[in-house]
Amino acid sequence: MNGRTISAAWVTGICEVLRGAGLDAAALFSEAGLDLTNLNNPDVRYAPEKISHLWEIAVERSGDPALGLRVTEASTPAQADTVAYVMMSSPNLLIALERLIRYLRIISDAADLALIEEKGGYGVTIELVTGGRPVPRQRVEFVMLTMLNFCRWIAGRHFMPLRVEFADPMPPDVQPYSAAFEGPLIFDAPVHRLVFSLEDLAIPLPTSNPVLAELHDRHAIEHLSRLDDAKISNKTRELILRHLQDGDPSRTEIAKSLCMSERTLQRRLQDEGASYHQLLDDTRHELARQYLQKPHLTLAQITYLLGFRDQSTFSRACKRWFDLSPGEYRSNFRKMPPGGASHS
Repeated sequence: MNGRTISAAWVTGICEVLRGAGLDAAALFSEAGLDLTNLNNPDVRYAPEKISHLWEIAVERSGDPALGLRVTEASTPAQADTVAYVMMSSPNLLIALERLIRYLRIISDAADLALIEEKGGYGVTIELVTGGRPVPRQRVEFVMLTMLNFCRWIAGRHFMPLRVEFADPMPPDVQPYSAAFEGPLIFDAPVHRLVFSLEDLAIPLPTSNPVLAELHDRHAIEHLSRLDDAKISNKTRELILRHLQDGDPSRTEIAKSLCMSERTLQRRLQDEGASYHQLLDDTRHELARQYLQKPHLTLAQITYLLGFRDQSTFSRACKRWFDLSPGEYRSNFRKMPPGGASHS
């Protein structure tokens, strides 16, 4: 479990593609374990593995392997939420893309983007988190084409990318790709990537506004803060930290502290791609690493601070985390030069 999620605003765009293809979006969402009615709630987030499952089912039902390319060219700010307005107020597309990467977590923290300068332009690499389920090519293609169309929309003109690179193999029919991207296509590439020319990236945006840019930056930063505060996995972890010294904190206790049923807590954690057991284990793992590096704490004290029943239970956990006993980990740490501590 990675705890990464995708915003309802972004998933709304997927829903529009499904409906545009004549599919029963509500039925597909239900089969993928998603609630379509939650799309109206801007605070709802979805686990990436469920979105991958949704694409798999949709492609199977439609019989269209190019379903991810059925993105309307009339992209609007809705899918990118707050980030769209940050990008629109930027001086040019290059700065807009830099800000997209800076605030990407508002849209999704189940995607990683990187902007890399190369001869004649910049490449935007795109990597999607699996969530323990293979990422269908349609999910990637939807992201790439939506990004390209939105860049065209805020630029106020129809420009072509220098190259469009896919890490997936060439499909039997490339015509839908040529029609959608209108640029040179490369398949079996090392990464998924859109490459833009310096000229296109440097042209001023018609919606550029430095005063609004500052305002939208503040809103985006506040949005990120609210997002972190709202995640039930973060609240659960905080309560685990608070209750560890009282013994092994149970999911029932934590759910009660959050004023919800155990089943509701379990469902909401699953929606964020997390689980109570994993959060508890990850929290202990990180704390154990910190505590074992403090020589004034005895192993008995650390066992107590981590909420383990006894030292043998703590020792087994250390073997699993570090492949070392607590004493061995502490001994190895003392031998390390400053700054060489293990973060395993």
